[in-house]
Amino acid sequence: MQYTIPNLLTSFRILLVPVFVIFFYLPVDWGHQAAAYIFMIAAITDWFDGYLARKLNQTSAFGAFLDPVADKVMVAVALILLVEQNPTDYPSIFMTMAAIIIIGREITISALREWMAEVGSRTSVAVSVIGKIKTTAQMVALTWLLYAEPLFGIPLLEIGFILLYVAVFLTLWSMIDYISSALPSLKE
Repeated sequence: MQYTIPNLLTSFRILLVPVFVIFFYLPVDWGHQAAAYIFMIAAITDWFDGYLARKLNQTSAFGAFLDPVADKVMVAVALILLVEQNPTDYPSIFMTMAAIIIIGREITISALREWMAEVGSRTSVAVSVIGKIKTTAQMVALTWLLYAEPLFGIPLLEIGFILLYVAVFLTLWSMIDYISSALPSLKE
């Protein structure tokens, strides 16, 4: 492993996962809000590590491997915690379905990218603009759902739930986009 700023930020994001879980389960009124801030810090480091890797010319094979793992672990853990505690007033099936779609898409696309890399067509499933918008919507939605309280009169929970379903729509759209790009290789 190269000790670069982007790789350290990615590693830091992974180390935040157990801290995030601990704060989520703290038996205090502010536990979920603290977990939301930790999740938000992780989301910000996700953006910064990629930006800095390109800006400082510090891209590495280790970073290319670890960055998506860190993202997927943090998002999957957040979704599982939200499904388990379901802090929304909405029927739990909606939160559960959103989690299944998002996690299922991540597994599918990861497997697709791995297979495409094996057949030498990795660039045909590169990250798309839709994927980046999906990630942004997902990170904001999860942060607001984790926070679960109004902030300055803004109903973050309700807006977060709506934004989560925007992320679900973008998740399905980006998955179809990735699979369509890979279809010629898949037909061989």
